[in-house]
Amino acid sequence: MHTPIEHGIKANLSQISQQLIQVFLVGLALGMTRTVVPGLAETEFGLAAQAFMSLVMFVLVFGLVKATMNLVAGHLSEQYGRRRLLVMGWLLALPVPFLIFYAQSWWWIVWAMVFLGLNQGLCWSMALNSKLDLAKTNQKGLINGLNEFSGYAAVGIAGWLTAYLAEVYGARDALLGFGLVVILVGLLLALWKVLDTRPWSNLHQQHHNDQHGDDGEKQTLVQAFKIGTFQHKQLIALNQAGLVEKFIDALVWIFMPVYLLSQTQTLVQASGIIAVYGVVWGASQLITGTASDRFGRRALIVGGFWLCALTSITFVWVDSVAAWSVLAAFMGFGMAMLYPTLGAAVADYSQPKQRAGLLGVYRFWRDFGYAVGALLMGLLAFYTSSVVWPFYFVGGMMFLSGLWVYLALQSRKTV
Repeated sequence: MHTPIEHGIKANLSQISQQLIQVFLVGLALGMTRTVVPGLAETEFGLAAQAFMSLVMFVLVFGLVKATMNLVAGHLSEQYGRRRLLVMGWLLALPVPFLIFYAQSWWWIVWAMVFLGLNQGLCWSMALNSKLDLAKTNQKGLINGLNEFSGYAAVGIAGWLTAYLAEVYGARDALLGFGLVVILVGLLLALWKVLDTRPWSNLHQQHHNDQHGDDGEKQTLVQAFKIGTFQHKQLIALNQAGLVEKFIDALVWIFMPVYLLSQTQTLVQASGIIAVYGVVWGASQLITGTASDRFGRRALIVGGFWLCALTSITFVWVDSVAAWSVLAAFMGFGMAMLYPTLGAAVADYSQPKQRAGLLGVYRFWRDFGYAVGALLMGLLAFYTSSVVWPFYFVGGMMFLSGLWVYLALQSRKTV
């Protein structure tokens, strides 16, 4: 290809659009498990009543697998290319709808989440890294916002749509048909429409070297992990924030459907409330992503954490669809404030050639939060025999995590 390579959303609109479609489809694949699977764990998939530790196991396993894939995906993409890993991610998703459809016990669902975690870790990471490669350096917040808007709006839509389809066609048939369509479309588009973006990444590094006189030496995976986890004050704060913010999403995924169903809501009603959270989260990132580029990262991150803390605690204080929906919307907006901003802040502290590795470390800790949050909430629910206490626990943790970020990050615009 002899066409000159240049950065920017406008210059690369076609490929960025393809990558947004990819992350939308990845979000649909994730969203199909959000309400139907935990909501029907007892009636459809053989889980015993109040078996809280078994219930959280499917999210715990998903978090461990996805976190591990996030950690290595950035370095693998430097060796094999973004597009190859994207295609591999879709191939690894193919067993998911079949395992759910033929499930003989809850452990089949857990195995399905292993493959879904592999899919999400590869496809979501590659779609985001590719868009960051294509965009200008001052568009990181906007790109993160667009990426998470596309993905998490799809999560909310898929959660509601699959709940409706489950009531019409049955849970297993609905998830099989929906899952196969999404996965095959994602795979075909990855094969025929998506380009590998390493040339754009190399150009970013060249520009960085020209400006800073720095060769941008690549880090090993171990070096990136040490820097992000133990050595860099701001990255440590951002990585712990990524871990704790997934407590909210694990709460919504595991305990919110169970809690709403216990309050005499139907599966479709519960999925509708949860969809409000996902759609508001996704749509609001179109605003919050670019706002962080203009006004700085810290205020949005901290404000988002504290808003999520408040809504998590008060969610179990109300008892109407309208009130739950309003709180779900504010919870989603809080996530929109912090979620793309955290990723953009990590990118601020990363040289272009090191960005994929340091973002991989961040996404490892972020999605490891699924596992940590699920385990702690499961233990809390088990020992209290209540699905209410996890809401209080998550609220407290979100407040403390936001406070850490407030103290660690400087109040300034992008680095």
